[in-house]
Amino acid sequence: MTDAYIRPDVQMILTMMEQSDQPLMSEVEPAAAREMYNMMAAMLEADAVDLARIEDMSCPGPAGDIALRLYDNQAERSQETPVIIFYHGGGFVIGDLESHHSFCTYIAREMDLPVIAVDYRLAPEAPFPAAPQDCLAATRWVADNQQQLKLNISGLIPCGDSAGGNLALVAGQVLADEPTSVPVIAQFPIYPATRMDAEGGSMDEFAEGFLLTKESMEYFDGHYAPKDDDILVSPYLGDLAKSPPTVLVTAGLDPLRDQGRDYAADLVRHGVNMIYLEMPGNVHGFINIRKAVPSAAQDVDRMMGAWKALLASLAN
Repeated sequence: MTDAYIRPDVQMILTMMEQSDQPLMSEVEPAAAREMYNMMAAMLEADAVDLARIEDMSCPGPAGDIALRLYDNQAERSQETPVIIFYHGGGFVIGDLESHHSFCTYIAREMDLPVIAVDYRLAPEAPFPAAPQDCLAATRWVADNQQQLKLNISGLIPCGDSAGGNLALVAGQVLADEPTSVPVIAQFPIYPATRMDAEGGSMDEFAEGFLLTKESMEYFDGHYAPKDDDILVSPYLGDLAKSPPTVLVTAGLDPLRDQGRDYAADLVRHGVNMIYLEMPGNVHGFINIRKAVPSAAQDVDRMMGAWKALLASLAN
């Protein structure tokens, strides 16, 4: 166990989880784990907000069509606009457009930017590198199909949480070397996995009892089967000096905390324009528990404030 600070509302949800008689996700097959994840999100997450435009669509991918969902606070846009490309979390095994629907509606409203969520293929049915291949294909398609999207896109912003944060960093690295027709102007990883070989520190300190556990990470990795020496899963292997301006967020009670801290420090050392935020006393997954943990909603607003500040600095 840890002596780290735990917020009272976070402790309540941790106690509730500990007392639950439900099986752990790591104890069931992936299909059942996906259902459990979405049910948990429905119970703990804030309601979706109303938007002028929510559209389901698809784009071609390496193994068939990739489902997308476009969110926009404005029904029509006459001016150029950046677009946030959102890759959901879930260890590359669980999660989909529905698990992060509420959060994406909130981003679109609060940032007043279009958001396009990507429903990439999941392991074990589609192990590594299916997820990054789909995300890169979808991001390139967005850049090349502005007329179909009814958007005039000035820049792309890869964004995601956990596994999706990993995918956002991967996109930032790959597209720096192999650019799309629209530039990547920023990246917004949220408590990202940055390397598959991390050991010690927060990985041990928060291995049990804080939503994301060591056992569940081993479950996800076993299904995803990543190759640690591949930039498509380990973005730190790239030329970090080429990284786009970044807001990187970690949670104080997260097994992934230290690798997020290290990646942020590496970006600073490489001279990247960046903002680093850590949410003390909160857990991995806090963007999806805003109804159950009111302070998590405040963390999300603080994070988006940093996103706005970074984008404002780029406009000057």
